[in-house]
Amino acid sequence: MRCLIALILPVVLAACTADTLRVQPVEDWQQDSTGFAVQATAFQEISRRVGRQARSECLKREGVRNCDFTIVVDLNPKAPANAFQTLDDKDQPVIIFTRAMIQSAENADELAFVMGHEAAHHILRHIPRQSVNARESAAIFGELARLGGAQGADVEEAQKLGAQVGAQVYIKDFELEADALGTVITYKAGYNPLVGAKYFDRILDPEDSFLSTHPPNAKRVQVVVDTARQLGLTQ
Repeated sequence: MRCLIALILPVVLAACTADTLRVQPVEDWQQDSTGFAVQATAFQEISRRVGRQARSECLKREGVRNCDFTIVVDLNPKAPANAFQTLDDKDQPVIIFTRAMIQSAENADELAFVMGHEAAHHILRHIPRQSVNARESAAIFGELARLGGAQGADVEEAQKLGAQVGAQVYIKDFELEADALGTVITYKAGYNPLVGAKYFDRILDPEDSFLSTHPPNAKRVQVVVDTARQLGLTQ
């Protein structure tokens, strides 16, 4: 999950409220690449189906507003494989896939699972929750610094450190929460989250340390398996 948005080229815009989808011409989307495992038309269908289900799940949640998802693609060929959720200037959810991320997927289920996972971050209010954690931790660290005799810039540095720690504390829990709800969204959108979660088999396994931003892949897969079993899906 990332909270900052870089410059992007809008390709797929899923306007779920109107049940429409505006797509840049396929020839522009693919540019000079011939290696897309999932073509633009397939990505359009995934975006429509997952976007609809994400909005449906979002509207069920009390206290969650702004359920109109926009899905865009960053066509920068140098951007690494990544997908993340952020907010636009109206606090509406935006899901961004890099071109490399789409190319790295082996099937529609993988893309649907990643998309469902990112949508879940918004539905579960992870960005505002992370902000609250950071502010509260910054205040605590600042106060401890003052009690220890720090002043001025030293207090500010303590607050910055506190904000970093506060933002980090629950981030791995957030990822597991998004995996669970993302499994539900993927399944209800008509895709197989167990197949989609095989994407974890091909990515680097993060260290299980405090500074790691993601939990171990095995733990994430187990969350998907357990959630899928509750939905009646075992393979």
